[in-house]
Amino acid sequence: MPEPTESEPTELDEVKGRLRLHDGPHYRWWVLGAVLAGVFVSGALITIIGVSLATVAGDLGTSTASLTWVVTGPLLAVALTMPLFGKLGDVWGLRRVYLIGLLGFTIGSILTAFAWNGPSLIAFRILGAIPGAAMGPTAMALVMRAFPPKERVKAMGWWSLVGAGAPVIGVIAGGPLVEIFGWRSLFIAQAPFSIAAFVLGYVVLREAPRRERQPIDIAGAAWLAVGTVSALLALTIGGRSGWSQPIVPLLAITAVIGYIFFIRVERVALHPLLPLEFFKERSFSASLSAQFASNFAYMGGFIVTPLLLQYRFGYSVSQTAGASILRPLTFSLCAAAAGYVAARIGARRSAVIGLSALVISMGVFASAAAFSMIGLVYAGLFLSGFGMGTASPSLVSSAANTVSHDDQGVANAAQQMVAAIGTVAGIQVLSTIQGGGQSASSFSEAYVIGGVIAVVGITASAFLPKRVRRT
Repeated sequence: MPEPTESEPTELDEVKGRLRLHDGPHYRWWVLGAVLAGVFVSGALITIIGVSLATVAGDLGTSTASLTWVVTGPLLAVALTMPLFGKLGDVWGLRRVYLIGLLGFTIGSILTAFAWNGPSLIAFRILGAIPGAAMGPTAMALVMRAFPPKERVKAMGWWSLVGAGAPVIGVIAGGPLVEIFGWRSLFIAQAPFSIAAFVLGYVVLREAPRRERQPIDIAGAAWLAVGTVSALLALTIGGRSGWSQPIVPLLAITAVIGYIFFIRVERVALHPLLPLEFFKERSFSASLSAQFASNFAYMGGFIVTPLLLQYRFGYSVSQTAGASILRPLTFSLCAAAAGYVAARIGARRSAVIGLSALVISMGVFASAAAFSMIGLVYAGLFLSGFGMGTASPSLVSSAANTVSHDDQGVANAAQQMVAAIGTVAGIQVLSTIQGGGQSASSFSEAYVIGGVIAVVGITASAFLPKRVRRT
């Protein structure tokens, strides 16, 4: 067998190259880039799918109302499985669970392109969302383990930039695809990007040290799922069908029971799914409370504002979509810079500044509705994006800095679950208050409630640490 020439790298050379990458001073940034590729592909189609529901319904011969579960179903699936996947990442290996999740998400997305009716489309979307739920907490945990505590807020700034920017790019690039090639082209075009993200993760990421093997707290996971899914269903059904529906209070009671039994199980579990000691840490509880409140106001306003533009200012759908991009675009651009600013001025100050801007934006939106001033709508969109972009990196990193490396997976799953509940609550509550009417008062009242909840977030943020905790 001929000896390899100098120009032909051997397998040993490739292994040495990977080792140099893993041991290099910039490896943490390679980790961030690799997982952000996964964050991008998983979030790029979120907005364009919602925008294209009418087109999808027409193609599949079903109603738009029935296809809302294309959006709601995956959200419930993520809430159901995310804490368990976070724990599995801590025990079985973050890299392994992340890559399995990304692979499953990719397969689900490809299958979605071949859906033949409404139920199959919903099923494939949920099928992809379940393994996809493993990506969020494990990806964030890989980043938290790669970066020292004082630099995590910078990493979360870039995370927020990609997380908020991906849906914007999805709308810009996906809109023409849907118009020219149809909605299935979205998922076909997504496939090569997902495969590339998987290959990048496989090559770049190294397995984090695992904690000692321990049994998974199935009982805790089950009761947490009962509580969370029941709460989300109650909010969703109440917002769509009316809060007087008999099933809504039944689901609310079920949610309370689920959370009560979850707490009881976790208190006595030898290896709890989500250690309750986390919530005794002021920074952890304050961060999660602020994340719930900020997502309530931000996403609630995100749903109400398009109606304001259309009903009060006569905007078309395309004009509304173009204007609405200002908010996530501002969020995305501000987040990267906010991570570096927060590293200098402190997480508490950065979060308070951001959430204060969010409160002001709610007041500006309310004034825009009351006085019919379109300029105030654009000001509100900018302030809202600036506020969330400024606050989010500090809130997420503050919670992560309170727990050990061994628990990053489940701790980050808890953060994302609370943010999801805040998102659904804000959307349904503010939509209900607005009521679908065209009066200025209906919009103003919704924004005022959003502002009040955001003030709760400011109060919670005041309990964050001034300085970075080194775990």
